[in-house]
Amino acid sequence: MAELEWVEVTTIGDLLVRAAATWPDNEALLIAGDRRTFADILARAEEAARSFLALGLKPGDRVGILMPNCHDFVTIEFACAMLGMPFVPINARYKAYELSYVLRDAELAAVVTTDVIVDYVDFAGLLAEATVDRPPALKHLILLGTSTREGFLDRAAFEAAAAGATNEQVHYLRESVTVRGEAMMMYTSGTTSQPKGCVISHEALVRVGIEQAIRWELHDKTRFWNPLPMFHMGGISPLLAHMYVGGFTITQTYFDAEEVLFLMESERCTFAYPTFPTITQTLVNHPKFDETDLSTVVLVNDTGQEDSLRFVQAKFKDAAVVTLFGMTETCGGVSWGGPQDPLDKRMTTGGLPFRGTRVRIEDPETGEEQPVGVRGEITVRGPGLFSYYHNDPEKTAEAYRGGWFHTGDLGVVDSEGRLTFLGRLKDMLKVGGENVAAVEIEAYLMTHPAVKIAQVVSVPDEKYLEVPGALIELVDGKHVTEEELIDFCKGTIASFKVPRYVRYVTEWPMSGTKIKKFQLREALLAELGIAAE
Repeated sequence: MAELEWVEVTTIGDLLVRAAATWPDNEALLIAGDRRTFADILARAEEAARSFLALGLKPGDRVGILMPNCHDFVTIEFACAMLGMPFVPINARYKAYELSYVLRDAELAAVVTTDVIVDYVDFAGLLAEATVDRPPALKHLILLGTSTREGFLDRAAFEAAAAGATNEQVHYLRESVTVRGEAMMMYTSGTTSQPKGCVISHEALVRVGIEQAIRWELHDKTRFWNPLPMFHMGGISPLLAHMYVGGFTITQTYFDAEEVLFLMESERCTFAYPTFPTITQTLVNHPKFDETDLSTVVLVNDTGQEDSLRFVQAKFKDAAVVTLFGMTETCGGVSWGGPQDPLDKRMTTGGLPFRGTRVRIEDPETGEEQPVGVRGEITVRGPGLFSYYHNDPEKTAEAYRGGWFHTGDLGVVDSEGRLTFLGRLKDMLKVGGENVAAVEIEAYLMTHPAVKIAQVVSVPDEKYLEVPGALIELVDGKHVTEEELIDFCKGTIASFKVPRYVRYVTEWPMSGTKIKKFQLREALLAELGIAAE
C-alpha cells in the first residue's frame, strides 16, 4: 500500500502560536529595517487582542485594516484571528467613495489605520472623509502612529487599553475559533459594480498556505522577498505559508527597485516573489540588476506568457521561475509550478493543482466538461475556496452553479493535469468573426525589446465589430513609434490580431496589483470619440 499523506489544518491564530512555540527566535518578518521574530509577532498580537477586548469588541465583530505594508498590519491581522474577529484588509488605493461603501457593506465594528503617508495618501484623512455619515456599526477608528487626530483613538490610548484584559482571556477565545469560521473578508473589484466581499474561512487560508509551502519546498531557512501589498491575497497567503515552516519574510512599505536589489543581495534572499509584470519588469530592467549578486535566489514567482517568463528565467539564471493560477476567491492559488518541474512545463503551464483541489474545464455555452487539450472555462472544487459573497446570495449561487466555482477564466489542462491560464472569458475580442484572446496579442507585443508591459483592449469598429487597441509602457530609455510597433506585428501574427491603435502609458490605473483594463478602454474610447456600449 502506498504511503498515505494527511493535512493538519488549524486556525490562523493557532498557526502563529505554533510558529512561536516551534521557532520563537527565528527571524519572521523584516519591514523598513525592523526585524521581528515569531515570538515578537505573537507578543504584539496578544497585546492588541487585549486592547480590542477592553474596548468592547467581541468574536464575530469585523475589523477593517487600512494600511500599507507595516508591522502593525500583521499585528492587527493576527490579533483579530485569535479572537475570532474577521479582519477586512482594505485596498490602500480606495478613495473615500469606495471606502465608505466597504465600511457599511462589511458592517465594520472598528477600523485600524496609520499616519504613515504612502503615495501622498493621508489614510486617516481619507477615513475621516468616508465617515462623515458614520455607519451605525462602527464603534472605533484607531490611528496607530505617532500623531493624534480628533475622532480617532491614538496609539497610546489603544496600547493602554490592553491593561483591561488578560492573555488568558485572549487564548480562551482563540481555542474556541473554528476552522470553518470566517477569518477574513477580502473585497475583490469588478469592472462595472461595487467590490464584492469574499468571506474566507481559516481552513481555506491555512490549507492553501500549507500547500504553497509544500509546492515551493519551503523550510525554516527560506528567506522570502515579497513586495505585494498585505491587503492583497498575494501578501497574506504566502505569509501563512512561511509561518507554517518557520521561514523569513522581507517586504517594504512601498516598492523601490533599487532598494529591493540591495535587500535581496544583503539579506541573501532565496525566494523572490515579484509575481506581477508591473513589478517584475521594473526589477529586471533596472540598471543595477545585472551587477547585483542574486546567486542565493533559487526560486522566483512570476505571471505572464511564455516569452515573458523565459525572459525572466534568463535574468534569474540560477533560479527556477514558476507561475500559477489563482485569484482572491481561491486564496491566491489553485495550481502552481514547482522548482523540480521541467523547464518547459514551468514556462508554459501554471503547474499541477494543489492536493484536494479539482479542476474541470467547461464549455462556457453548454456547461459540458471539455477533454484534455481543449480550452474552456476553468471551474474549481476544493478546500481552498471562499465561502460566499457577502450580502449577495445571487452572485454566490451563480459562481457556484453545479457545485463548481466558475472562475470566469479561460484555460486548458494537459495530459498530466497541469493547468494553463489563457485569459479572461470577458477579455476576448471578436474581430470580423474571429475570436481573439487579448493575452495572445499582449504576449507577442512584449517580445519587442522596447516594450515593458502591454495591455490590449477592444475598440468598436463598424466593419469588424471590434479591433484591438494596445496600451504600452516602454522600457526606460527605449523608444518605438506606433507605426513601428504595428509593423512589428504585421506578417508575424494574424492580421486580425494586429493592433489598430497604439497608445503609451507611464502610469497604470491599478486595483491592488492588477491593471484596471476597463479604465484603459474608457480613456482610449474617449480619446477616439467613440461611445462605450
